[in-house]
Amino acid sequence: MTGMGKMLLAGAGAVLAVAGAVAMVPQRAPRGGGQADLLGGGLMAHIPPPPGTAIDRDVAYGADPAQKLDVYRPPHASGAPILIMVHGGGWSRGDKGNPGVVDNKVNHWLPKGFVLVSVDYRMIPQANPLEQANDVAKALAFVQAHAKDWGGDAKRVVLMGHSAGAHLVALLAAAPEIATAQGAAPWIGTIALDSAAYDVPNIMQRQHLSLYDDAFGSDPQVWRATSPTLRLSAAPAPMLLVCSTRRADSCPPAQDFAAKVQALHGRATVVPEDMTHAEINRQLGVPSDYTAKVDAFLTSLDL
Repeated sequence: MTGMGKMLLAGAGAVLAVAGAVAMVPQRAPRGGGQADLLGGGLMAHIPPPPGTAIDRDVAYGADPAQKLDVYRPPHASGAPILIMVHGGGWSRGDKGNPGVVDNKVNHWLPKGFVLVSVDYRMIPQANPLEQANDVAKALAFVQAHAKDWGGDAKRVVLMGHSAGAHLVALLAAAPEIATAQGAAPWIGTIALDSAAYDVPNIMQRQHLSLYDDAFGSDPQVWRATSPTLRLSAAPAPMLLVCSTRRADSCPPAQDFAAKVQALHGRATVVPEDMTHAEINRQLGVPSDYTAKVDAFLTSLDL
């Protein structure tokens, strides 16, 4: 195994049944186009939060400068459900304060009584995707430990992520031992907004964007360690998997992952949307049938 592979698999232990087959040589797709979309696209103008919103910025949940989160609280919150949002950016960039990540979500869910937490995590090359999942798990544990300080309920937490962030929350849902190792308790649901990866080996053994090489390298054992579809072995908490019908490689892997969840007697609902990858993130919270479907999922969790 490569040095990167050893680093990625540290702590994974016996949970992985690693196949010894030699992977096909991947073909790298040129940068640009779909790659720019998966890296987050352009910025949108900030939308002011609802009146009375309290914001705690750059709260440290770990020792690294990148391990920080922002907390958005409605006035007089008490026992509020908590949405934890994990931004995307191809595992290499992104920001918890990006208006496309938070603004419409804050304006939609804070008036409904939710607390919203937006999380930063270490980026490649400083941290590989499994270490990034550890960061998200550490943030989850921190939020659960401090929920009462913000008027939230530690037992009513939902993980949500977009793109690379959706991969990370799906990985935690599929392999909750990652979260447990960081001190996190179970959460009640997961929302993956157009995940950038479910079956990593399948991506790496066909033509793919070069950002996947930067994130996952060339070691098949690394691919398995970071693959939600392959790590899944028991029914997770309910999941909502939003996918873009404008990306050929978006809905089929989401449907395959959902089918595996359902075969394990779990609940995973796929929501195809005729939106771009970026729109699925920034338009969530705008009044629409799409936002209503996410609200319906949260209502099904008794939130």
